[in-house]
Amino acid sequence: MQNLSIGDRAPEFTLPDQNSASQSLSSQKGNWVLIYFYPKDMTPGCTKEACALRDNYDAFKQINATVWGISADSPERHQKFIEKENLPFSLLSDESKDMLQLYGVWAEKNMYGRKYMGILRHSYLVDPEGNIAKIYKKVKPTEHAEQVLNDLKELMAS
Repeated sequence: MQNLSIGDRAPEFTLPDQNSASQSLSSQKGNWVLIYFYPKDMTPGCTKEACALRDNYDAFKQINATVWGISADSPERHQKFIEKENLPFSLLSDESKDMLQLYGVWAEKNMYGRKYMGILRHSYLVDPEGNIAKIYKKVKPTEHAEQVLNDLKELMAS
């Protein structure tokens, strides 16, 4: 598990999207990229977060910011989630959990006293040069999109 900090180079990755097409962080050089990690497609919190990002997606597009959701679900499950919720952005699949570990989001969780391994709801905002500009831990699903957009406006103004 890597401990990433603001200013660090974002770890490079290539993962399949919902269409099984490869997506690489390096292909987004020159754009802001929001990488948001979430536990599972079609669960209540994950659906709220995805829908809030969907509802604010035009604002991300206007500033050429890419939005990628990443979980360990399969590309096929991602496709169903996208169709069900009408999501306009790509969901990437890390079934091996290698990239999840690289970003430090595959970790022990605790629910109702039961410990298990799972995905932390964290996000990373990567600047156009490929460096981490902002790290969001313990994301609130319904507020996250607006928080990121506000931070992007501030970062782009400075």
